[in-house]
Amino acid sequence: MAPLIPIPFLVATVSLLVWAEFREDQKQVYVLKPVSTLLVILVALLSFSTPGVKAGYTLGIGLGLFLSLGGDIALMFKSNKAFLVGLVLFLLAHVIYALVLTGYNGLHPQDLITAAVLLVFAASIYLFLRPGLGSMQGPVIAYILIICFMVNRAASTFFGPAFTPTQAWLLTLGAVLFMLSDMVLAINRFGHPLKNHRLGLFLYYGGQLLIALSPAYFL
Repeated sequence: MAPLIPIPFLVATVSLLVWAEFREDQKQVYVLKPVSTLLVILVALLSFSTPGVKAGYTLGIGLGLFLSLGGDIALMFKSNKAFLVGLVLFLLAHVIYALVLTGYNGLHPQDLITAAVLLVFAASIYLFLRPGLGSMQGPVIAYILIICFMVNRAASTFFGPAFTPTQAWLLTLGAVLFMLSDMVLAINRFGHPLKNHRLGLFLYYGGQLLIALSPAYFL
């Protein structure tokens, strides 16, 4: 199936990216990071070659990935302003994912259970990060709530008829991996440095890849 073709190349570029990050080779990072995200976008776009594809859904996921590409580029620069730009772009990507999933799948009573679990998680993460947030408290609270909402909408695909079980697993696992990668980034940035935080890139690209694969599995 065509959407699977870029995956070996993505594994290679992400592995090289992580190695470049550990070596602090910014020249390679500037190349490998956007190339890796472009490969994920290609995975989503290649779903147009599969039976049963829904163009609107694929374009919505593609828009979220394109915003993520902008966020990836912003986060390559180390200034606080660039970080805030990246935060906004990724926040918009999560909003797009959430809206697309809700538009196709609707709301279900079981969503309240996952929402409660995610709110406890969100509160725990915020309280852990709070001492180091400073002026970023507002943006970080908004971001945590939005990404939890996105995960809630992904998990909701198990409860409606709009998505296949394969898609529900891809979307939910993808959203959770994406959220975990963001938590690694936030914990490392706001007062709790992690020696191997760069390994979080595997979580990020793994999550985005699973989400990007979902348009190809309507049948």
